Amino acid sequence: MAKYNGPILKRARTLGVAPQVVGIDKKSNRNPKQRSGKLSEYGLQLQEKQKAKFIYGVLEKQFRRVYKDAEKLHGITGENLLQLLELRLDNVVYRMGFAKTRNEAKQLISHGHFLVNGKKVDIPSYRVSQGDVISVKEKSRNNGVFKYTEDKVWNQAKWVSVDVEKLEGKVDSLPQREDIDFEINEQLIVELYSK
Repeated sequence: MAKYNGPILKRARTLGVAPQVVGIDKKSNRNPKQRSGKLSEYGLQLQEKQKAKFIYGVLEKQFRRVYKDAEKLHGITGENLLQLLELRLDNVVYRMGFAKTRNEAKQLISHGHFLVNGKKVDIPSYRVSQGDVISVKEKSRNNGVFKYTEDKVWNQAKWVSVDVEKLEGKVDSLPQREDIDFEINEQLIVELYSK
């Protein structure tokens, strides 16, 4: 599984993303350097794409595949893109509060701790659908990783419901554009790919 292994805070600062968006509570002690000059139109488009890839923990090849799928769907391509990214299993596990970060959710999924509709799924990029039930495997429930969910569900989104006692959640509806809790201009990504 390929992933970004560089400094998270530095990358977040460069892209203008709050560290809390990727699930990190740390703050950097460094003062951000002021950019000299203005970004070109292409630079702005590229920065938005990099921001989306960084937040969702997706590399270029996967991101391009998700974009092509978003183009095929009815509706606005940019909103479809964000919806498909939100419906990745790693993001849904993160949104249900079973993991503190999307990277932690990826690791837990690839280690086989989750079931989707009663079947084991160990692919973080698995796309869930409306009505799917995601639950922690019976053997994994005593794992120390899932103890904290009883105290607090961190990032629960409006479009999912979670039963903390049973350690399971359900995708009640598809995520809408207003459910995205960070600043991103998806239209710039569409413009970049449509060149």
